[in-house]
Amino acid sequence: MARYDQLGTRNGRTVSEPGLRQASGNNLDPWYGAYAARTAGLAASEVRALFAVASRPEVVSLAGGMPFVSALPEDLVTDAMNRVMREQGPVALQYGSGQGVQKLREQTLEVMALEGIEGSASDVVITTGSQHALELFSKLFIDPGDVVIAEGPSYVTAMVIFKSYQAEVDHVPMDNEGLIPEALREHIARLKADGKTIKFLYTIPTFHNPAGVTLSEARRSEILQIARENDILVLEDNPYGLLYFDQKPPAALRSLESDGVVYLGTFSKTLAPGFRVGWALAPHAIREKLILANEAAILCPSSFSQLVISQYLEQADWKAQINTFRGVYQERKETMLSALGEYLPDLTWTDPTGGFYVWLTLPERLDSKAMLPRAVKELVAYTPGTAFYADGDGRRNMRLSFCYPTPESIRVGIRRLASVINGELDLLDTFAGTGSLTSALSRGPYTAPPPNMS
Repeated sequence: MARYDQLGTRNGRTVSEPGLRQASGNNLDPWYGAYAARTAGLAASEVRALFAVASRPEVVSLAGGMPFVSALPEDLVTDAMNRVMREQGPVALQYGSGQGVQKLREQTLEVMALEGIEGSASDVVITTGSQHALELFSKLFIDPGDVVIAEGPSYVTAMVIFKSYQAEVDHVPMDNEGLIPEALREHIARLKADGKTIKFLYTIPTFHNPAGVTLSEARRSEILQIARENDILVLEDNPYGLLYFDQKPPAALRSLESDGVVYLGTFSKTLAPGFRVGWALAPHAIREKLILANEAAILCPSSFSQLVISQYLEQADWKAQINTFRGVYQERKETMLSALGEYLPDLTWTDPTGGFYVWLTLPERLDSKAMLPRAVKELVAYTPGTAFYADGDGRRNMRLSFCYPTPESIRVGIRRLASVINGELDLLDTFAGTGSLTSALSRGPYTAPPPNMS
């Protein structure tokens, strides 16, 4: 009988088989060779890896997309929680339906109606955040080697999920009006010519994460037409659509096409992420499979969280609260753009009309991922652009989040970031005649400037 040891060998010989990854050096995991092959796609995202250092109080974090939940009056939530426990305690603490609470599913229709979406509560599936809906959808549709088309850049954890199911991610470029239809056509044609199986188009058309741009109204119709012509399902992820600033964005893709679009929504950005409640609106057949997948994964979403949110939507002026969030985020975005214009006037960035993010482009010589440790040492954090590409692209970009820090902290953070960027450029200029920065630094020690504590 063949014997496997923990270093990827069989009877003392190195082997290469599905589910058994080769290793070098010592491995302290005795089950290293037993994991499924798909676990090779599981890795800590660069956003998650930042949390440990970015959460230090002295670091200004422009990295994570955390909502500013302090803008939510405490009594709105505690009143809802208390009422649920007084009136529905035994139900709230019990198992529930795999599809979710009927009343909450009906209330999500009111939320989606603000973006022009019509639907039936029977086609809504409540999930543990929209992240969970994305996981379930991927589980249902992706086979190893399938292709998922996504914008380039795209949501970091979506890339992790797709890769965990052994999908290839094909990034289609964007501009200031969102996904480029001509590029989408070209990518689809190339993939088909290569014999690839395209499972779906994943898109965040409104206040995109990380780019901050919004797909124009004209392009929305064209993108859907391209998808119809090629029998490609569209997965519309829309966490930020109600968080617009001066004017409403175009209607959601799901409002223009029902049979070919699965819509993902969440209460994480318009209420609070701690409840972990999202939903999917799907065509009937897909909905049925989503319910089965939901039950298989978690049995049922939290009854307590669902009932609290349902109570909140029934009793509170939730639309006014969303308006409050809009004002908070607009002020912070304007602060960030003003600071960028003051401290980094030679760079370029997007100007979002809603949502949480600005996408910054660096000079060609700089690498946002390589620069991050020095930025953290200078007490400012951001997310490198490479986190948002499955192929390692995006080194000249970084995502800056304005949702959580105060306006004052944003200004301090951008000033520190400018110091890091300008310091990198100065260093490159100093060693311009010595080859690469890496080779230059290898010739002698480099002492970083002391942290800016202001």
